Amino acid sequence: MACPYLDYRDEGEDRSFDTERAYCTAVDAFVQPMRADICNDRYDLHHAEDCEFYKEAAGEGSDDA
Repeated sequence: MACPYLDYRDEGEDRSFDTERAYCTAVDAFVQPMRADICNDRYDLHHAEDCEFYKEAAGEGSDDA
């Protein structure tokens, strides 16, 4: 299951694109393709465990202590 904060948009931040790009609603920003792999739980990654944006939005904070 993909991250609930993941969206795909073809415009935003005063730009438009030919194809939709990954957008993180938790940080209100487009994300790089490698970040979108985490959002989509690809390659044994999981957004709830590997994404600091998700953890922050979910109130879990970061692993940094």
